[in-house]
Amino acid sequence: MSIQIGDKVRFLNSVGGGIVRGFQGKDQVLVEDEDGFEIPALIRECVVVGNGDMQVHSSNRPKIPAPEVNPAPKATEPEPEQVEETAEGERLNVYLAYLPVDPKTFQQCGYEAYFVNDSNYYLFFNYMNRVNNSWISRYNGLVEPNTKIFMEEFSKQDLNELERVCVQFIAFKKDKPYALKNAISVELRLDTVKFYKLHCFMENDFFEEDALVYPIVRGDVPERELLVSATELQESIMRQKIREERRATQPIVKKKATNSAILEVDLHINELLDNTNGLSNSDMLRYQLDKFHEVMEQYAAKKGQKIVFIHGKGNGVLRKAIEKELKTRYKQHEFQDASFREYGFGATMVTIR
Repeated sequence: MSIQIGDKVRFLNSVGGGIVRGFQGKDQVLVEDEDGFEIPALIRECVVVGNGDMQVHSSNRPKIPAPEVNPAPKATEPEPEQVEETAEGERLNVYLAYLPVDPKTFQQCGYEAYFVNDSNYYLFFNYMNRVNNSWISRYNGLVEPNTKIFMEEFSKQDLNELERVCVQFIAFKKDKPYALKNAISVELRLDTVKFYKLHCFMENDFFEEDALVYPIVRGDVPERELLVSATELQESIMRQKIREERRATQPIVKKKATNSAILEVDLHINELLDNTNGLSNSDMLRYQLDKFHEVMEQYAAKKGQKIVFIHGKGNGVLRKAIEKELKTRYKQHEFQDASFREYGFGATMVTIR
């Protein structure tokens, strides 16, 4: 990422930003904030959002540089850092993320949009929204491996434009061999109602703040392209109503006959729903996790309570999702594999603390 003196930058992992006034060593810049103070910051923690005479809001309109008057000598750009690769990063994991600008004034503030590249690949990408039968590009550019990049800030009035969004990108590596990845194009329908509910912004792996995170590609597999006919849309609305009615009921909890202190919760989808026609794998996983959260919240105050979540062995997707939640959102509680003799490898026991 090339940063020059005079660029306007934002800080990725903290609030603020300003104008770059100089370099400090190979990996730091001095950023002058709105109060005139120069703040040292790591280059990798900064994202360029414009030159010194531009607003912070991102735009894809052509940028015409202003003529320089008595330009200061440019500092030598730091050498690019060696990209650290991970074994998991050889598979593409790409997300869109949305954060409130100021959660303390949530009802009045706007939002920030980020593109998250959790892989070892560089990505040329285009982020766009649909207007009638056409698409409008909102941001396009290059994002480095294992990096999140700020795209734009928008208001609540702009949410109607974001009901249908699309991301297209190609993946590659620089100066080294790599596995060929297919070009990706994924359309999503964003649930804009969630943007008005603070509790819908969740803890995540990419930001210190809570965020709405939408997967584009997970494990090299693109999210299912959303092409909805009028009939399918009506059926989807009916399925949503059915899910809401079922979620209002108590979760399926079975008491063990041999030990009344242990509760069993069967998360197999056929135990939770009578009919799964029309539901994608991601829809079913989301429903199962909702049941998991419902039980955890119901027994959060009952210290010492043991709960066995039966998720089955399968391909391990539900198990991994539950373990991730237990390691982050519910890390105060203890968990372990449930009895192999009774459940095989298909259950996890949680002890409320």
